[in-house]
Amino acid sequence: MRAILCREYGAIDKLAVADVAEPPLGAGQVLIDVHAAGINFGEMLMVLGQYQEKPPLPFTPGFEVAGIVRAVGNGVTTAKPGDRVMAALPWGGYAEAAVAAASAVFPMAPTMDFVTAAGFSIAYGTAYGAFAWRAQLKPGETVLVLGAAGGVGLAAVEVAAAMGAIVIAAAGGAEKCALTKAHGATHTVDYRREDLRERVRALTDGRGADVVFDPVGGDAFAQALRAVAWSGRMLVIGFAAGSVPQIPANHVLVKNIDIMGFQWGSYRTRRPELLTSAFARLIGWYADGRLRPVVSHQMKLAAAPEAYRLLRERKATGKIVLETRI
Repeated sequence: MRAILCREYGAIDKLAVADVAEPPLGAGQVLIDVHAAGINFGEMLMVLGQYQEKPPLPFTPGFEVAGIVRAVGNGVTTAKPGDRVMAALPWGGYAEAAVAAASAVFPMAPTMDFVTAAGFSIAYGTAYGAFAWRAQLKPGETVLVLGAAGGVGLAAVEVAAAMGAIVIAAAGGAEKCALTKAHGATHTVDYRREDLRERVRALTDGRGADVVFDPVGGDAFAQALRAVAWSGRMLVIGFAAGSVPQIPANHVLVKNIDIMGFQWGSYRTRRPELLTSAFARLIGWYADGRLRPVVSHQMKLAAAPEAYRLLRERKATGKIVLETRI
């Protein structure tokens, strides 16, 4: 089969399509003929050798795919050949076929195409899990989403709105802010011309946001920390800005703030039973029109290096997806 191969860490520009053996199918696993694969920031870190997991070289990147089930391993009862599915993987998605644990394979909505599904599982799974499992978000609370026009940020805007929250979306530029409004944000903050702390305080009558969703890190985290309400919660999702913030413990103490890390991928192995009900709810919201995923770039498999460049330079809104069969 054709797949993208990473032969050395740190060499994004050297990623290339190669002919490789198909992955073996084991018990409890599902073999998927991949039609599309989503691009994620964590995959880029993995290729750079900066992710928490380092697959043995050479390896194929790719955390999420959509396609058709070809075969299932022993003990699998939740999927069957011919099913249209989306799936999350530890790596291996940028390929014409991939193997996933049955607990991380989810049915697509009947109206969902493969490109949309390929960018759905991680962004929406992360947003839902962070709000529902960690922050225990309640209807009527105010949520501040950083990086709100990106893939996981825009999903967080929609999920928080679907859960009944008042959403303040922070993004860079008028066009990106308008996009977040079209997807459920009540208010916006333009990083480029507004002070985040002052804008959030003005929108909340000085109280601040109950929950902050931060996939950005860096200076944005420091600004958001000053905009969180007393006894608020900050969700640390990632560090797209490229730097890991240092947390001032005195500020956390004085305002009784909870700072919570959230990595959705760890739930695939530690709490897989939570995923089924979460995706049933997410697919229901998609069917109801409350979730409207945005894919700004559809690219060929061989364009993986260019896709990473777009991601790194923040030139994408919503998701970037690789199509594996064109």
